Amino acid sequence: MARRSRAPVTITGLDRLRKRLQDLPDEIEAGLVKAVQESAEAVRDDVRRTVPVDARGDDGHHLRDSVAIRYREGGLVAEVGWFDPDDSYATYLEYGTRRRPAQPSLVPAFERERRQYEARLTEEVRRVLR
Repeated sequence: MARRSRAPVTITGLDRLRKRLQDLPDEIEAGLVKAVQESAEAVRDDVRRTVPVDARGDDGHHLRDSVAIRYREGGLVAEVGWFDPDDSYATYLEYGTRRRPAQPSLVPAFERERRQYEARLTEEVRRVLR
């Protein structure tokens, strides 16, 4: 059985950022939430386009149809992926197994959107400040 591996990500200064965000006008926070939402939707849509689909499946259930977004922190944090336990095989598809090579779709979609995310945030803040 393949092991589930996750790359650890550490964000420093998150408490300070939260405090500073609380001091921002509501319009800026709404703009940031909008940018997060747009980026999360872009990742989800990219995954839907690129995740392999098993045409032999007779149950009609495909990862393409069940990739979802969950929001936290008032919409400032988005998680994109598969949250249904029936979709646990997505991990094997994304990272591969001993016998099957990886066919990633989520990580590449995230990497492609990463370039746009900062621009989205910047544009939303500028729009509010105009």
